[in-house]
Amino acid sequence: MVNLETFINIIKSEFPEDRLTYQRGIATFHPESADEAARLFKYAGQERQPLFISGFGNNIDPVGKWFEKVIVMRTDRLNSFTRVVPEDFYIVVGSGFPLREINSVLDEHGLYLPHSALPYVGSVGGAVAVGLSAKLDKHAFPISRHLIKAEIATPQGEVIKPGSVCFKSVSGFDIVKIFSPSWGLLGLLASVTFRVLPVAARGEYEILKMSAIQFGDFWKRYQDPGDNVSVQYSIKIKRKFDPENILPLIDSVA
Repeated sequence: MVNLETFINIIKSEFPEDRLTYQRGIATFHPESADEAARLFKYAGQERQPLFISGFGNNIDPVGKWFEKVIVMRTDRLNSFTRVVPEDFYIVVGSGFPLREINSVLDEHGLYLPHSALPYVGSVGGAVAVGLSAKLDKHAFPISRHLIKAEIATPQGEVIKPGSVCFKSVSGFDIVKIFSPSWGLLGLLASVTFRVLPVAARGEYEILKMSAIQFGDFWKRYQDPGDNVSVQYSIKIKRKFDPENILPLIDSVA
């Protein structure tokens, strides 16, 4: 692994000066596009420099000795509301946009996203990454139900755009769904496309109750999957997307 200060000098020479800041002493990179995030991944792969993806820092606050060895990638500048397409019932929004503010934008278009009404105070990307879910009449109602496409910078330095805005585009597994939840281990979500509803449907979701985010259970199962087929499959996906382990588990770096 390259010396951290050497890698920081690479960032300073290859990106605009304002992209790098120090948040409570932790070196933090603020990409303003998927391409910038992918470029940082490319350099990190070449130098074997570990990175950590952070939204608003609500579920993992990047503070402490472990984070002194990594570069944090924060999505706070990927915060634009890119597109509203009322006739096709979808929106495109930056991963750093606050989830709870989506419906305030959609109201004027007569549209509605149920999960925006939940008391989740994080970003759009964070909500997708942690697999934000709720209960609707005792049934699980994850945000991935509305996730139809995303723009993602991968740990291998590429930008991919899995999914489609069409109502029916593929048969079989929809690859964009593996990013919810992915806990920031498969790449950086730069923008997300959600299927939305007519605002008249709001009444159907008044009973929606946010489910607890099972962060601790996730890490425990990931480190010791046992016979859990779902977790074993997640580990295989992780190795495929991040073969150099540029986005390590928090305690996998001493």
